[in-house]
Amino acid sequence: MTVLHFDSPMSDAERRARLFAGDLFVYSPTPHSMALVAFAREMAETAFAPHFPPDAQHHLAGPDYVRVLADLKPTFINHPRSAELVRGVLSDLGADPGQTYFDVPRLRTMTSEYLNAGLTLQFESHRDTWFSAPMSQLNFWMPVYDVVESNVMAFHPRYFGTGVRNSSRNYNYAEWVAYGRATAAQQVHTETREQPRLEQDLEREPDLRVITPPGGVLIFSGAQLHTTVPNTSGRTRFSIDFRAVNLADVESGAGAHNVDSECTGTTLGDFRRATDLAPLPAELVEAHDTLPSQAG
Repeated sequence: MTVLHFDSPMSDAERRARLFAGDLFVYSPTPHSMALVAFAREMAETAFAPHFPPDAQHHLAGPDYVRVLADLKPTFINHPRSAELVRGVLSDLGADPGQTYFDVPRLRTMTSEYLNAGLTLQFESHRDTWFSAPMSQLNFWMPVYDVVESNVMAFHPRYFGTGVRNSSRNYNYAEWVAYGRATAAQQVHTETREQPRLEQDLEREPDLRVITPPGGVLIFSGAQLHTTVPNTSGRTRFSIDFRAVNLADVESGAGAHNVDSECTGTTLGDFRRATDLAPLPAELVEAHDTLPSQAG
């Protein structure tokens, strides 16, 4: 059974335990989530001017569109204001800033029947844990503009505790950082980079799709199997997501059960403490940083 909690008063510790068991949590917009959305809108509307960002795909050729994103996305990701507002969102939602570590917030763009590669890649069914994420990882997601059921994510809760065949055994995070991420802007019309993927058919229905207003926050485990819905809305979906872990969970090995992830390496080196942006202790990162030769 998967439970969807709305504006739950549950403590962060209780919430993490329920998320690790497969539940989903949705929260109304908070002061800092709305400020983060406003910041993203300001940057996107400046970058795509004179076009409204969700409609800009209808006015720009593919290479021109990607050139805008190649500047917009890293600027948003690395801006100190983005990190500051993420720290505020975590506090708004009751996370302990001294124990909570987060990675950079990413601005996602899922175009509608237009581009699907590199900076506009629409992910097929996957778990984040196939991409070297720790089992204790929690994902925070919010729309920047209005979304509908035809341009959000679909969750497949029946597979939360059931493994599926996938190619995560071929993925190592350090190799991706060195060779895959750097070439994203070169992928315009066709995605050529090898990433974890399904190796079997899924029963995709019924699925679960969550619609929140801009700035509403959806939290889910990195072990949730989910799919980017093929966008047939006619508008590009802009969204923000970031990930977080709790130090106690990383230290104790708490998290969702690993049913099918065989990747190597770890993303934990990317996480920073919400109070002072300090990294996780190096020994914890090293303990999770498995090598390809050790897989299986």
